[in-house]
Amino acid sequence: MADKGIKKTNAARLLDQLKIAYELIPYEVDEEHLGAEHTAEVLGEPIERIFKTLVLRGDKTGLFVCVIPGAEEVDLKKAAKVTGNKKVEMIHVKELLPLTGYIRGGCSPIGMKKPLPTWFHQTIMNYESIYCSAGQRGLQFNIAPNDLIRAAKGSIADLIAE
Repeated sequence: MADKGIKKTNAARLLDQLKIAYELIPYEVDEEHLGAEHTAEVLGEPIERIFKTLVLRGDKTGLFVCVIPGAEEVDLKKAAKVTGNKKVEMIHVKELLPLTGYIRGGCSPIGMKKPLPTWFHQTIMNYESIYCSAGQRGLQFNIAPNDLIRAAKGSIADLIAE
């Protein structure tokens, strides 16, 4: 569960309610480098274990979430097919806070203002534990993939370009 002295986020409280084990990992934020590459470097972890949360909008289904490896880009055609849309696009960064309650660099796949359909790239299952945002900049979860997927009520899919 959460470490002493670290303020719990809504996402951490949700995991506590679900009795899901996790570790909160604080790290130094660089406002100029909010990407997963910086997070991996600071944590001393391979970028493949750092997963980023992206919010997209489909022409048929509306908002949904893709959680993909930090160095990758979401394949919009694959995301559209998986979600039952013809066309999808990333939401604009200025929409992130009002729609999810999170800011860029601190968006967690759990604990959003309202739950959104969520897909995790299939490589998440290659690891015993992964890192993803705990809901604020400078704070990551270290969590088992199955537990994160269960908490997000998510599905697994192929979401990135080959």
